[in-house]
Amino acid sequence: MNNYVAPVSKGRTDTSAYQFSDISDRKINRQTAEMFGVRVSKDTNGSIISHVYPFYEKTGQKIVAYKKRVCSDKSFSVISPEKEVHHGFDQATLFGQQLFNGTGKYITITEGELDAMATYQMLGSKWPVVSLRSGAQGAERDIRKNLEFFNSYDKVVLCLDNDEPGKKAAQKLSEIFEIGKCLIMPMTRKDPCEYLQAGDSASFTREWWRAKPLSPDGIVSGEDVWDLVSTELENNSISYPWEDLNKVTYGIRCGELVTITAGSGIGKSAIMREIIYHILKNTEENVGALFMEESIRRTAQGLMSIDANKQFHLPTTVYTQEELKTAFKNTVGCGRVYLYDHFGSSEIDNIISRIRYMAKGLECKYVFLDHISIIVSSQENGDERKALDEIMTKLRMLVQETHISLFVVSHLKRPQNGGGHEIGGVTTLSQLRGSAGIAQLSDIVLGLERNSQDDDPVVRNTTIVRVLKNRFSGETGPTSRLVWSKETGRLNETFEDLEADIEEAF
Repeated sequence: MNNYVAPVSKGRTDTSAYQFSDISDRKINRQTAEMFGVRVSKDTNGSIISHVYPFYEKTGQKIVAYKKRVCSDKSFSVISPEKEVHHGFDQATLFGQQLFNGTGKYITITEGELDAMATYQMLGSKWPVVSLRSGAQGAERDIRKNLEFFNSYDKVVLCLDNDEPGKKAAQKLSEIFEIGKCLIMPMTRKDPCEYLQAGDSASFTREWWRAKPLSPDGIVSGEDVWDLVSTELENNSISYPWEDLNKVTYGIRCGELVTITAGSGIGKSAIMREIIYHILKNTEENVGALFMEESIRRTAQGLMSIDANKQFHLPTTVYTQEELKTAFKNTVGCGRVYLYDHFGSSEIDNIISRIRYMAKGLECKYVFLDHISIIVSSQENGDERKALDEIMTKLRMLVQETHISLFVVSHLKRPQNGGGHEIGGVTTLSQLRGSAGIAQLSDIVLGLERNSQDDDPVVRNTTIVRVLKNRFSGETGPTSRLVWSKETGRLNETFEDLEADIEEAF
């Protein structure tokens, strides 16, 4: 196993005395070593004293650190490139990553640098191979940090050491990737170097081609689930910002898909921002936000405005730079918020890929997509019903795969009776756009109702949150009444007696 120790910097280190050479004790030829940029130092008898392995930054243009391996005691340390005072190992990609362009059918991951070179050589120098920076113990961090690079390949082959730490790391890494993408190589020897040293490249290649996904079939006997049903259920939910909604839904749970729907201009995005802010203030979890109808500047300003109780985006709002900076640090600048700049592709598969990256690469437990209708409208086939079914099915599968809590916004069809939603029409599941797929695949559907044209300012600015579907408890119906404040831009729950006003609004 890779005997990697914590990086130790000794300042500037001259590596000019190191030279390209074969690594004879491992049977790694000079061509392979030179390919990976690995050089060695030798004593006066020509015996190899140590190796240096280069590590590059993300663009692959600059070496930011070397890992040095002393042959006598197999110890490792991190040293700086020539003319650099400090090494940049924290910014380094995986060993060998700079050699490959991030596209192709297969890429193989090994635990150590020598294993990577041995693997590349035994596979005929045809397939991309990289190694982890810190062995099995740092495997999960290394893969998450470079997840987009690996996702660009069709298959990822894990060739970690055939020992307990290696097997555990392979199990964890296989769970990061989408089902079926990650393949586990069944090695009969300890590591790739052992195959090469034994002259057994044929067995290694044969076992590499036999790599299979590590995916249990999921079939469990009912007799074996007593421990699951007899113990108290884990409380993995958090509350919504509003009391009456919590009474019906029992809060927000991971592994659920929540659809928020309403007529145009009723305040769906505002509701989403309030929920995001509530999560940021009441958890330590990361949040991903894909707001497709607005710029990331507007999304950021919206979240900051909630914290400051001031509408920063309005030209008439008076605020100080200190207020702006504080609101930034408390929301989008806290290090737990990730926004999607949608000026790239809005194709369905691209959006699914970005959400998966937020969930697995950035560890976002809560993700917000506003809205699916704009994604569907950008598709070339023009079949809205089919496109809505496609994206909802993929979103549902993604929620199951990643166990995130996913909020999506969907638009409504206009009521056939002529009562538009902008004048307070009641929302129903049958009014969701497209086929019945949105209602069927959502765990919870929340409809927002508000008469935005009423003469009474109280009624005009009061939104009813109606639970249209609730798979968790089965309870449905109108819940929280939220009053929008023009001064603060906030949506606050009210318990005042507004029944008469609201009935008149309908």
